[in-house]
Amino acid sequence: MSSYKKNRMYLFLFVLTVSSTAGLHIWRTLFDNFAVHIVNLDGSHIGIIQSVREIPGFLSLFVVYVLLILKEHRLSAISVLVVGIGITITGFFPSFYGLIFTTLIMSFGFHYFETTNQSLTLQYFDKQTAPLVFGKLRSYASASNIISGMAIIALAPLLDFIQLYLIFGILIMLAAFWALTRNPVDETLVPQRKQMILRSKYWLFYSLTFMAGARRQIFIAFAVFLLVKKFSFSVQEVAILFLLNNVINFFLSPFIGKCIVRFGERRVLSLEYFSLIIIFVSYAYVESKSIVALLYIADHIVFNFSMAIRTFFQKIADPRDIAPSMAVGFTINHTAAVFLPALGGMLWLIDYRLVFLTGALFSLISLLLVQLITAQVKLHGT
Repeated sequence: MSSYKKNRMYLFLFVLTVSSTAGLHIWRTLFDNFAVHIVNLDGSHIGIIQSVREIPGFLSLFVVYVLLILKEHRLSAISVLVVGIGITITGFFPSFYGLIFTTLIMSFGFHYFETTNQSLTLQYFDKQTAPLVFGKLRSYASASNIISGMAIIALAPLLDFIQLYLIFGILIMLAAFWALTRNPVDETLVPQRKQMILRSKYWLFYSLTFMAGARRQIFIAFAVFLLVKKFSFSVQEVAILFLLNNVINFFLSPFIGKCIVRFGERRVLSLEYFSLIIIFVSYAYVESKSIVALLYIADHIVFNFSMAIRTFFQKIADPRDIAPSMAVGFTINHTAAVFLPALGGMLWLIDYRLVFLTGALFSLISLLLVQLITAQVKLHGT
């Protein structure tokens, strides 16, 4: 057994990560078909809901103040509980405003957990180990997505949306209740600052985080919508596609973590953004259902490379700044997310290609920025 797996925080984060990630996976797998076929929404509605979904991410900076009341690991467990609640009640609100309401609940839980998850990983594991832990946890998260995806494929013909949301939501809540009974804290760690932190030396981390958030929204809000709206993917087909993604990432995520350790963040992120330029331009012009499915799989693979942004930050950060900086970073990541999906929805009505060409432009800007990583580590490395 690897030494990091003996850390109590590893098991704690493992359970919550697979639960939270599976929750988002279930929500995304069912959402577009639920929205299109049950609620009868169009592209502009989807864009608005996706923008609303990112408001909790934008408000992640308030995690710093919540931590004045709750310990960070406790907030992690409560956040996953909220994810489960949001998913459980989604099927009972089949309307535009009902989806906004349930999406907000689920999203608050997911984004607040992700903030604390990243913070706890960087605090409890050193610079050589953190990329391996990020990769391994993503691998296990993919495994949980495989299981939930297979369950959706099996259950979708038998159950309605209310029943599907209810079953999966309750399972996630049970995992959160388990975590609430655990105490994986190491009292010897450097205490975190309980205040907002913005430092000029972190400017590249902030910039990369902002651009990653902008690119991510196009992927999440419109890639699957393209599959359903233009290429008529069914619930089962979307679930199968997600299943393939997660099988690939189960094996690939630990390898990506090892690549970050071996080759460094600059090279890994350069590969990500160069690939994304090609992928987004291809999204805009592809007419083949099989090719767009392959593009989506490739998109999902390179999405995992973004863990290198956080490990880059760990190399330049004051250890006391990790928790507040992850909160601020999540807010920066979601600044574009608050308006970009709604703007993308309007662009979609003009020409859906504009949405994906915008993603290619964001990827080009990111590719240029990551070339500065090595110099920043030399200048501010800890």
